[in-house]
Amino acid sequence: MSDHSNTNDQSDTKTKPIFFKVVSFLSTMSGWCSAGMTLMAIAITCQMIFVRFVLNGSTVWQTEAVVFLIVAATLIGLPFVQQLRGHVNVNLIPLMLPAKGRYILAIFTYSVAIITITMMLWFSYEFWHLAFTRGWTSDSVWAPKLWIVYSSLPIGFGLLILQLVADLAAVVLKIEPPFGLGED
Repeated sequence: MSDHSNTNDQSDTKTKPIFFKVVSFLSTMSGWCSAGMTLMAIAITCQMIFVRFVLNGSTVWQTEAVVFLIVAATLIGLPFVQQLRGHVNVNLIPLMLPAKGRYILAIFTYSVAIITITMMLWFSYEFWHLAFTRGWTSDSVWAPKLWIVYSSLPIGFGLLILQLVADLAAVVLKIEPPFGLGED
């Protein structure tokens, strides 16, 4: 459910069920975590450049850490992007449909998205669990434990499912219009 719309005022936010408030908080926190990981990746990149080109030293962990941080930031930032509707969105079909058609299409698309992301969550959890139980580490000299790195998969997908369920519930309960589009 999106809390960024100008049409949402403070009284509307107070009347929303606690589920929507909790999901909104979690999605916002995931956005902050994602931004923090991105900033850490930038700082590590700057440190890596300094070590390599100014101190003429070698870097052991920096490149791998930056890759892991950016991938984790992307995955953990998914619910925040969904909350803000910041993803690429083409409203051609919803704009052509009457209100009832938009409603049905929104329910269909949210349901398909929830099913798809749930499958991704399932397989990413299995992958994380395998790395955890077998004690996998990266093949680099740094050799971080991969279960820590792979944990961003089930965390990101799990939080995205919560946000999608909240978005679907908001449409079904008529808290938000489908696709953010008002009546005809």
